[in-house]
Amino acid sequence: MPFLGQDWRSPGWRWVKTEDGWKRCEPFSPALEDRSNQLNDISHAVILTGDDEDEEIYGTEDCEFAAKKRKKDHFRNNTDSQCFYREKWIYVHKESTRERHGYCTLGEAFNRLDFSSAIQDIRRFNYVVKLLQLIAKSQLTSLSGAAQKNYFNILDKIVRKVMEDQYNPRLIKDLLQDLSSTLCILIRGVGKSVLVGNINIWICRLETILLWQQQLKNLQMNKQVNNGLTLSDLPLHMLNNILYRFSDGWDIITLGQVTPTLYMLSEDRQLWKKLCQYHFAEKQFCRHLIPSEKGHIDWKLMYFALQKYYPIKEQYGDTLHFCRHCSILFWKDTGHPCTASDPDTCLMPVSPQHFIDLFKF
Repeated sequence: MPFLGQDWRSPGWRWVKTEDGWKRCEPFSPALEDRSNQLNDISHAVILTGDDEDEEIYGTEDCEFAAKKRKKDHFRNNTDSQCFYREKWIYVHKESTRERHGYCTLGEAFNRLDFSSAIQDIRRFNYVVKLLQLIAKSQLTSLSGAAQKNYFNILDKIVRKVMEDQYNPRLIKDLLQDLSSTLCILIRGVGKSVLVGNINIWICRLETILLWQQQLKNLQMNKQVNNGLTLSDLPLHMLNNILYRFSDGWDIITLGQVTPTLYMLSEDRQLWKKLCQYHFAEKQFCRHLIPSEKGHIDWKLMYFALQKYYPIKEQYGDTLHFCRHCSILFWKDTGHPCTASDPDTCLMPVSPQHFIDLFKF
């Protein structure tokens, strides 16, 4: 007769990646185990003396409940003695199997992959912001209540980081604009779409977003006092090389507004031609040719015209990776317990849009 439980193999063990390889993580440390044993040794007959000096003896079941409660409080308060390992990867499965019951959702992946820590890494910051923007546009209602709460907590940390470090405020402004537009539509259409939670909660969240937008609008960039070498002191060929490293046209325009020299370099036709060739194919050029007054192709206008019709290539310092052998999604530097003989050949970088597509059913 077959076993009809959720997982006939038992829940399994937790594993920790070390220099010597993957090792099994024990549920709790020896120090915590000793403390747990002490809690278990509590007498099952607790004597309390009242005003009338009568003795009330609790039964065994009451004492066991009290001991469990004290043990639970100890686990919560004594965080130094805990050695639980929280995996920063998730197994992506889209259907129930004999080994795994249920399926992986977008909200579950969003909670498990530790995006709160990822935004502190400058290599992953733009990646996480772009992912939040895609979720705001179309997938916000597919998140669970816990995932939606986590979403706005991460967004709050992002806004705080931008206000403190003045790092890439334009990207956050676009995210908040898309999110506020989505929430306005969802709040007006209550009953037609699914919003987890009370409507007043979402109205408060929308008010918070409007407050964030006002704060970013009033953000003043701090001028750094530096008596050493500045950007303007660099030779022309070095400034030109810096501009050629940019993959976003708006970044080139913004840098060109700093000094007249940088403006002259930012208007170079060859610079914008290289940018168009990087992001778009030659077949796309032929459909949107924009000649200038002198008869030449205006590559700068071409770039922004093509951007309206075709997606541009995205560049990120670090991304999530997907293991085709294990079907696991993870951050590359944290790794995962891969069973392949050559794990590097199974890895595939995951773009923000690909991350969304992984959880569409």
